[in-house]
Amino acid sequence: MAGQSLALSVLAPDDRALTVSEQPTFYWYISSRTSLPVEVAIMDPGAVAPVLELTLPGPTEAGVHAIRLADHGVRLRTGVPYRWYVAVVPDAGRRSRDVLAGGTVERIVPAPELAASLTSAGSPERASLYADAGLWYDALTALGEMIDRAPADPEPRRLRAALLKQVGLPEVGVR
Repeated sequence: MAGQSLALSVLAPDDRALTVSEQPTFYWYISSRTSLPVEVAIMDPGAVAPVLELTLPGPTEAGVHAIRLADHGVRLRTGVPYRWYVAVVPDAGRRSRDVLAGGTVERIVPAPELAASLTSAGSPERASLYADAGLWYDALTALGEMIDRAPADPEPRRLRAALLKQVGLPEVGVR
């Protein structure tokens, strides 16, 4: 499949997105199946080399995918505005043809009140608490974990669709 015939999005707002997690999960979406290489990179603005650079084994199916930093031993430092990218690579010799999507992430220290509220919250409440606090990646991860635990339950997907709609990504929330 040619790279131009698919849509690729990171599931993140256009502006700065926050997390309290040292090893957050990043979500991304691809509109159709591809056998082309898919690369993921995380960049620290103060470093020359990427914090993470990997090629995902293919083929890659259409839908929402997750990159768990814990699976790769990557830890984010507090207060650093990282950039992360997903690229479908149609021609390794002509990288200008890549289909590329990117987002930002910054790890912050949670407010003590939020940390206390999270200890007694169930999954849906946890996602809501994170979203209300502006902790994008944590809210999306809480919803992703709910979807993984109960893939046939439409409610977590509906909640994820509502969260994604807030940043202009409504078409990927229910898949």
